[in-house]
Amino acid sequence: GWAAWKTYLGRPEADRYRIQAIGILGAALDLIGRHEEALPLLEANLALLRRYWSHDEENILCSQGNIASCLADLGRHDESLVLKREVFARYKALHGVSHERTIVSGANFCISLQHQEFWDECKTLVRDQLLPA
Repeated sequence: GWAAWKTYLGRPEADRYRIQAIGILGAALDLIGRHEEALPLLEANLALLRRYWSHDEENILCSQGNIASCLADLGRHDESLVLKREVFARYKALHGVSHERTIVSGANFCISLQHQEFWDECKTLVRDQLLPA
């Protein structure tokens, strides 16, 4: 995390490795439970990806998923659910329901639905979209 950030800090703002280093540091902080510190880095990573690498939808979706997970870790489940819904819908549109990333994002979305006790929507998601995949 920190080593990658220090290595690429001096590069231009649009540099791919600098942007990835911010995301890696944010993900590492989230992983070790430092969610409050992780969230601004993950958000900065997403903003930079959207600004300079808007064509790289896979990394943008991954970044959104990382933010959604961090929000859930912070107890901000409503915001997390909105993002996970968006990520799942976008993966489904890009790759179809049978693609590995679509299935994983659908499972993450379903876990969030369960956490929020949206049982009917979760059952429908699993029955209609995840099981046929």
